[in-house]
Amino acid sequence: MFPSLGGQELFIILFLALLIFGAKRLPEVGAGLGKGIRSFKEALKSADVKEDLEKLESSSEKTVEAAQSASSKKA
Repeated sequence: MFPSLGGQELFIILFLALLIFGAKRLPEVGAGLGKGIRSFKEALKSADVKEDLEKLESSSEKTVEAAQSASSKKA
């Protein structure tokens, strides 16, 4: 996806970030970026869990309905 970055390219990117944000602000920007990525990953995981719970609930409802219909046929 991304071309391989060499040492010179990384140095230029870091230098430009230092010029744009400044030395005092750069750690804050990095910390904010890390928190954003973490919260995004947690949101994706919770969405997967919700989908799994919905599938489980729908399958358990079908099982209960099938058991009830089978017991009513025996009686």
